[in-house]
Amino acid sequence: MKDLAIVVKLMMAEKKDIFYSILFGFVAGIAAVGLFAASGYLISKAALAPPIYALIILTSTVKLLGFTKAISRYLERYFSHRATFTILSNLRIFFFEKLEPLAPGILQNYRSGDLLARIVGDVERLQNFFLRIFYPPIVLTIVFLSTILFTSFFSIYAALALLIGLIITVFVVPVLFAVRQAKIASRIREGRGELSTEVTEFLHGFRDLKIYQKLEEKERSLIHSSEAYIKEQEQEGINMMYSQSVNTFISLIVSWFILALGAYFVVEGELEGIFLAMLVMISLTVFEDASPMAVLPIYLQDCKRAATRLFSIVREEKVEEEIQEDLKQLEHHKAPSIELNDVTFRFPDEWRTAFQDVSLRLPAGSKTAIVGPSGSGKSTLLQLLLKIYKADQGNILFDGVSIGTIDQTSIWNVAKVVLQENHFFFGTVRDNLLLAKDNLTDEQMENALANVRLEHLSLADPIFEKGENLSGGEKQRLAIARVMLKGGRLWLLDEPTSSIDALTEQAIYERLFKQAKDDTLVLVSHRLTGLEKMDQIIVMEQGKIIESGTFAELIERKGYFYKMKEIEKGLL
Repeated sequence: MKDLAIVVKLMMAEKKDIFYSILFGFVAGIAAVGLFAASGYLISKAALAPPIYALIILTSTVKLLGFTKAISRYLERYFSHRATFTILSNLRIFFFEKLEPLAPGILQNYRSGDLLARIVGDVERLQNFFLRIFYPPIVLTIVFLSTILFTSFFSIYAALALLIGLIITVFVVPVLFAVRQAKIASRIREGRGELSTEVTEFLHGFRDLKIYQKLEEKERSLIHSSEAYIKEQEQEGINMMYSQSVNTFISLIVSWFILALGAYFVVEGELEGIFLAMLVMISLTVFEDASPMAVLPIYLQDCKRAATRLFSIVREEKVEEEIQEDLKQLEHHKAPSIELNDVTFRFPDEWRTAFQDVSLRLPAGSKTAIVGPSGSGKSTLLQLLLKIYKADQGNILFDGVSIGTIDQTSIWNVAKVVLQENHFFFGTVRDNLLLAKDNLTDEQMENALANVRLEHLSLADPIFEKGENLSGGEKQRLAIARVMLKGGRLWLLDEPTSSIDALTEQAIYERLFKQAKDDTLVLVSHRLTGLEKMDQIIVMEQGKIIESGTFAELIERKGYFYKMKEIEKGLL
């Protein structure tokens, strides 16, 4: 229920629309009861040939109640749906504000299809919280109590029958069906997540599936997930309709009971016959709002699970930053010094340690290369520096300040980052370069393209989704051009030129090192060529530092780095 409390808190920001929804819902409900009560009384009264003015008054009352019901119902729908859409908007904004700082880690912990199902499907499910769970019971209770109070003036037994009917239709029947519905709803959420995952993987992996001739097999798996999901949805619909049908049946029984009870009292002379039709019409009308209550526990359970699935992603966000009242900011125009002291890190749910007892110092303005075989922890080091992950042990210092007390956003603000995989948005070259900084001129962007040997691209050239119309080398060069346009004095480069030829690589590095002359630069690389200019080289293997020093020092030692260099010479 803690997750639903968040939804309620966001919902209460729309107090005005909530109040109007309840107000006009009550007016519409009581007007409907009054309309049918007046209609029943009019029918009985007309049979006794009353004065014409009495019929005119009753007919006018019926028409007035009819207009009141229609207008109030429209206003209720208007304000309730406006409140719902605004609440969903608030919910999405709140969720994305919590999700944004965790995004890099989240994307590695969740499959994209399942994450999409939560962000879209579970948020949409929560629209039922206000429309079907929060305000309808309030309206129903007020209308029912008002109706029972009115009915008690004519027959206390009819009022008791309405009260018993209310208890059965609002409490007993819903509880009986809620247990079965909870099991179905759980399977539906699992099926939706599985289907979203299958669809996402099918679309992203279509080309590879086609090449390896596994397209039909994946299609069968996708169809099987779809059919299972549809089947569970059908079961959910059947169960909900069945519960509503039972509620409607019970309400009809109550109406028949009131008719029989009223007829008995009319015969006994305890009730005027003119009121019998009115009481029956009241019982038929008041239960119209009670029937949908049969599915309230179903929607409540559904919203509870949706909120749990949704906020479970960001529940762990209450990390050190939230505890600190005043997080420190890195100076944007100053090259930071970085120090790692006995840092150990293990990825969640992994048995092996990715980073173990690592200590190193990166002076301000220094140029550091980190080399080693795949899986040695080089990329993990950059993720720890970006505060994407938090070290299990040890500490990381920026300018002598613990990373735990530094605002994560300020680290990203000063960092120029090129990852092994860089995302490019659907649009143009200009659109993707403008991510680096607002208000860039065309001349600045064209110079950046020239610096990475992309003069053949114009700013208006289209970029497909994920840069599918670019080669691997063009993607890397465009990513480097983007960071060259970004402000900040910390360069974190993870295999930035692995798909670029040697001559272009040399030209790019010359330009890059010239721009980063006084900046702190960390370069992760498999290639050992061109590292002579680095102030220090860190050699890692299996999450540990096994060697460090300048290029000349490591060659002179003839250790691990020297052997790697000799192997590279032999291959070239």
